[in-house]
Amino acid sequence: MKHAILTAVIALAPTLAAAEMTETTVIIERPGQDVIGTLALPAGDPAPAVLLLHGFTGSRHELMTEAVPEGVFARTAARLADAGYASLRIDFAGSGEATDEMSFAETTFEGQIGDALAAVEYLRGLDSIDTEDLFLIGWSQGGLVAAATAGRSDAFDAVALWNAVATPRETYSAILTEETVAAGLAAGPDEPVPVTLPWAEITLNGAFFQGLETLDPVAEIAPYDGPLFVAQGSLDTTVPPASADLYIAAHDGEEDLWTAEMDHVFNIFATGDVLEELIAANIAYFDAHAD
Repeated sequence: MKHAILTAVIALAPTLAAAEMTETTVIIERPGQDVIGTLALPAGDPAPAVLLLHGFTGSRHELMTEAVPEGVFARTAARLADAGYASLRIDFAGSGEATDEMSFAETTFEGQIGDALAAVEYLRGLDSIDTEDLFLIGWSQGGLVAAATAGRSDAFDAVALWNAVATPRETYSAILTEETVAAGLAAGPDEPVPVTLPWAEITLNGAFFQGLETLDPVAEIAPYDGPLFVAQGSLDTTVPPASADLYIAAHDGEEDLWTAEMDHVFNIFATGDVLEELIAANIAYFDAHAD
């Protein structure tokens, strides 16, 4: 598989480590739609690396607010670089900038898992990455994808799930409505279904809805027996807080459940403080489980 590297950009951040961080846009070739990513490298290499997987309708920089103007994952990448970690945050095929050949309507859980596994192989092929120290963070639907990616790969020294979807049919019935999910399940795999979200009007093909019943992320995490960091907000009304308990119960290995009085987006419409606390706790967990 061939990989292309595009323009390099020096990131601006307040600390010396982050000021020396380089961010490069990369292309990971995939059948049907290339995956676009941002590779962030701290000063000095090879470095341990973290793969970041975004959520439903998100993109690789993730949600931007006044408190976190650069985006949740762009902020996370900077803090990781401060701690000496490289990171790769990707646009799943059909999301963000990865839409040349594939629309968001064509997205599926299995497709995103394939994108994540391809990103793992990309990282493993880089001289700037210490392939003995690879880590994974997934937020929301990205957490669902991370659970499956961890269960299907032997790459990771530790995995982190942030407010991760554990019960797809239940969660997306609440987000999309029961009626929309029923219509999607009745549609053909390539048949478009209009979807009204609180923040956008989108279209999803029937294949996405079929994944709500065929993919069980809790069962997917079970083969992974490495360290697991599960972060869950007690105020989350998008992903039921009990989801964290399901992942913990399914996982056979060392684990840590981190909770806070936060909503699904870490309270970032009000403050960036809780996000900073989460990132710091997650980095400390990865530090404790590095090779």
